[in-house]
Amino acid sequence: MDERTRQLVADDHRYVWHPFTQQQQWVTEDALVVERGEGCWLTTTDGRRFLDGNSSLWVDLWGHDRRELVDALHAQADALPHATFLGLTNPPAIETARRLVDLAPDGISRAFFSENGSSAVEVALKIAFAYHRHLGDDRRDLFVCLDNAYHGDTLGSVSVGGFDPFHALYGPLLFETRRIPSPYCYRCPLERSPEECDLACADALDEVLAAEGHRVAAVVTEPLVQGAAGIITAPDGHLRRLREICDRHGVLLIVDEVATGFGRTGATWASELEGITPDLMAVGKALTGGYIPMSATLTTEAVYEAFLGAPDSGRTLYHGHSYAGNPLAAAVASANLELFVAEDVPAMARAKAEVLADALTAFDGQPHVGEVRRRGLMCGIELVADRGTKEPFPAGLQAAKRVCDAVRDDGIIVRPLGDTIVLMPAPAMSDEDLRFLVTTIAAATDRVTRELAAPPASP
Repeated sequence: MDERTRQLVADDHRYVWHPFTQQQQWVTEDALVVERGEGCWLTTTDGRRFLDGNSSLWVDLWGHDRRELVDALHAQADALPHATFLGLTNPPAIETARRLVDLAPDGISRAFFSENGSSAVEVALKIAFAYHRHLGDDRRDLFVCLDNAYHGDTLGSVSVGGFDPFHALYGPLLFETRRIPSPYCYRCPLERSPEECDLACADALDEVLAAEGHRVAAVVTEPLVQGAAGIITAPDGHLRRLREICDRHGVLLIVDEVATGFGRTGATWASELEGITPDLMAVGKALTGGYIPMSATLTTEAVYEAFLGAPDSGRTLYHGHSYAGNPLAAAVASANLELFVAEDVPAMARAKAEVLADALTAFDGQPHVGEVRRRGLMCGIELVADRGTKEPFPAGLQAAKRVCDAVRDDGIIVRPLGDTIVLMPAPAMSDEDLRFLVTTIAAATDRVTRELAAPPASP
């Protein structure tokens, strides 16, 4: 480590508090200080190069040096870095809204801008709650969500989450919800086999709504993939069943496409794979290709029109952020969406998903790999102490983290979720880099997990 890097790491340890990071452990480790990106590779201040195996927390589509996006940012900075979106508008935000609606499922017609996925979900919750009241139904004060759900870190989005390692501490601050089982087939909460389940986890929603549907404003779900829970992939038909049940009970459906959107699953939206249109849809992460923060809440004209009225009608959506509709972010988003269509990112992702699927055979037969889950380019490798019983490793061993730490020596950056190793390569990653990513992690997984499971040496 050179002197500059050493000082930066010392200052980081002294002044910075990182997200989702146990700082007591962090300050004992040598941090990677990233300062440049080229394609899907990141370069640190001391000159080391690392392949970005998680698309920088699932946001990157093109690599870190796509010229068109950088040029759009520079051009907009020269023209107008920021102006409030309250009472004003700007060309790139208008253009981004139009492009989003053009890409959205049929029936989606409006876009409300925020800065991150949590906020996009929060807006959807407030809209759904107010929608019913504007239509004269003030009984609907409940939301239904899924076990193992993650929708962000604001208190509203945490309330409709269901991933206890992240959320349990904040229970006293959260509003009341109803939960239905997660579509976690590997560890089915209903103890059904895939052959006999007939989507029982989705049908649980019918029971909840039959009992309390008159109180439910909306059902909130991650479509087809529960990301933060360890890339839990729902069986085919699960999302469509939820849509059908919501329709039968007159309940809105909020779909959180923050992680699954923009080609990750091999389609523009995961919702598209099930042929459904949500009433509200949260998007973010790859909206700008991974270059600048921006998110949006998309909805139908029917929902939008419930908020129209005279100034004194009480129907205004009183929600907004200082940087909503920011011209810099919108200019990059618009350029990204233009590239997304021109270069057909979903087709690119489907081709890369075939390469990924082939490379993942490197995990076949490993004694401590319980399941490899994949939908498009979203992949989770769940580690277990015993594959036969599905017994997990003791939490204190941090088995998946140890694998992720080990592959840094090979020039790869990935992060775990619990004992699941998450792979989320950018659609633009080369086939060669994709194979290197998977085969290197597979070799490290076999080596590290065998060492963790080995009995202690005799004295």
